[in-house]
Amino acid sequence: MACLVFLGKGGGLWAAEEKAENEPTPAAEVAEEPKKSEAKEGENKDAVDTEPAAKADEEVVIDLEEEENREVEAAVARPVNGDPVQVYGWKEWVVLENENESEKFPAKLDTGALTSSIHCEEKHLFERDGRKWVRFIVTNPQNKDSKRMQMEAPLVRIAHIKEPAGESEARETVLLRFKIGERSLKAEFTLNNRSNMLSPVLIGRKTIKELGWVDPSRAYLADKKVLR
Repeated sequence: MACLVFLGKGGGLWAAEEKAENEPTPAAEVAEEPKKSEAKEGENKDAVDTEPAAKADEEVVIDLEEEENREVEAAVARPVNGDPVQVYGWKEWVVLENENESEKFPAKLDTGALTSSIHCEEKHLFERDGRKWVRFIVTNPQNKDSKRMQMEAPLVRIAHIKEPAGESEARETVLLRFKIGERSLKAEFTLNNRSNMLSPVLIGRKTIKELGWVDPSRAYLADKKVLR
């Protein structure tokens, strides 16, 4: 190995070692570095790829009921920044659809209620093809000229609703088709005696999140196509 001495601009001296022919050249040393870097990058990539999966596994272990409530509340409050969205009033007309007929009833859109509810009379439980069904009459008790519409629907579950007095009441829950404005929806309704309520139908948050905005200061906006 030889040592060469050079004169710098400032008059100082600096030395460089001349490597022998049989020693590794700088190019060979540099060539080894990318392999190490690639290996490290591969390790880092593997770590990044596996991290979301581990995180997803953690997110699965949650309280489903609490998550559902949080989801519907967020959907009601979430601002819409995309295309214009239909605005609905606190009261709207809904059209219940049966196999052979349909009828229009006034409905209250209530963000304070989680599940929708509907007034019914003459409930009767029966079985069809090994499954429980409910036959009932829907009408508007506030309107003596209201049509009495007989409906049948499969029983989804029995909901236990806590009354203001503290007592729990069992209510049948069914899945019904209906229209509000131009929207056709399916939603769960508890069957209830709403004769002392202003509206025979109540639309809760679970369904409102599928609709859009609700303006509590106005009514019957669905057919007017009020957008926001």
